[in-house]
Amino acid sequence: MERPAYLPNHVAIIMDGNGRWAKQRKLPRLSGHKAGIDNMRPVIKCLNSHQVKYVTLYAFSTENWGRPRAEVTGLFRILEERIDQEAFELHKEGVKILHFGRLEEVPSSLRQAIVRVVRLTENNTGMTLGFAFNYGGRREILDAVRRIIAEGISPQSLDEETFNRYLYTSGIPDVDLLIRTGGEFRISNFMMWQSAYSEFYFTDVLWPDFNEKEVERALLSYSQRQRRFGGLQ
Repeated sequence: MERPAYLPNHVAIIMDGNGRWAKQRKLPRLSGHKAGIDNMRPVIKCLNSHQVKYVTLYAFSTENWGRPRAEVTGLFRILEERIDQEAFELHKEGVKILHFGRLEEVPSSLRQAIVRVVRLTENNTGMTLGFAFNYGGRREILDAVRRIIAEGISPQSLDEETFNRYLYTSGIPDVDLLIRTGGEFRISNFMMWQSAYSEFYFTDVLWPDFNEKEVERALLSYSQRQRRFGGLQ
């Protein structure tokens, strides 16, 4: 495959299709979530090999609480079982892990595990890997507005740079390439502010099957786009 001419600085991924992947194989939905978690590290490793500096994964949305309780509980259990080992491997590769979203609503044991891995990797200087967990784009914007009001920021002094500092992703650059697997054509309340000028890449490939070759296809597609940011070139 042709090597991409230029690469994004920040790639965000909506990891969709775990349940359908399991259904196709006549497996329980949780088997699809396990396969999806297994697929994270190879994708991260591939993006890291291309020197993509920032990667954000949409792991659990605020709307996902509406799924069957057994599925949500099972997903949390899988994450809690895997998070330390996965984080340790990423830590050895110099990856810095961040969490985007609200932690107070997450079960305490999983919340503590997330805080633990963020602290473990906080001084790493390699790729920055963000996990959007219990995340919603509208909620993020509302939370930012509430904090701005609470701190007494005057309307006259409020600009985009200031507003950015109150988002969950403060200090993280905007998304260059937003990938959604699984065949849907929407962003599902994900990084609405940060993706204002993102290039979108939609694929029918289900997340557990989104391998290194598919990553290469997405990066190649991005490298062939012309980004004008509203101007003329």
